[in-house]
Amino acid sequence: MISYREETNTDEPASTEAEQAQQLLRFGPRYMKRKLSPEILIFDVDGVLVDVRGTYWRSALETVRYLSGRRVTYQQLHEWKSRPGFNDDWRMTAAWVTELGRPTTYEEAREAFNRFYWGANGKPGNVRNEKLVITPGQIERWAAHYELNIFTGRTRREFNYTFERWTATGHFRTVITMDDVKRMKPHPDGLRKILRRRDPARALYLGDNIDDALAARGAGVAFLAVAPPGARGGRKRAAEFRKLGALGLLERATELNEWLAGR
Repeated sequence: MISYREETNTDEPASTEAEQAQQLLRFGPRYMKRKLSPEILIFDVDGVLVDVRGTYWRSALETVRYLSGRRVTYQQLHEWKSRPGFNDDWRMTAAWVTELGRPTTYEEAREAFNRFYWGANGKPGNVRNEKLVITPGQIERWAAHYELNIFTGRTRREFNYTFERWTATGHFRTVITMDDVKRMKPHPDGLRKILRRRDPARALYLGDNIDDALAARGAGVAFLAVAPPGARGGRKRAAEFRKLGALGLLERATELNEWLAGR
């Protein structure tokens, strides 16, 4: 068990839109409000360290279809994920199904979602599709120069399923899950627990959605957005990230190396 330490997405072609998003928000000094030389790197998990298209995204769509009886799309999912306050997939699916005309509680959405995610009645769940997109070697290289931490909206069980046996997990000093905070993203509580009253100017947070950016802003921590190329809604999200003070938009977390080299 990994312990918690506490001391106290248009009608345009996707490729064109992705290029426009990059033009709106490129990592570089013209969007920086201060010179940044981070000592503490904090990572979100989903969309940053792990590809969740076949796990959380698929489970969310299947949950909405199951509870509402309506066919929904990935484009609609991206639109919901771009709204503040919906980093929690259970909350998002409950609100989505309710908007489709079938009032749904948080508990109902959670139960249905978990059946698709973990599996039920002998049928394997989508969690089997989990795929890490960062190598242990890359984590080790970052750990040689920075303090590494994780702030994720996952539960501890979800986090452990993927990371407990991963050889690089031990390089993360602190891991904060939704089970470790009373208020989830966009509240900055998790970032503050990681910092433990240290200067937030020493830290940099990498995330992939609006709630991550809001949490970073609330904690006074610099933020880099991660958005894969070709994702629909990219231009709109880039503009939103920029408005919230993001220092840049990376196509993948490994581009952090180039970004840091330019500091």
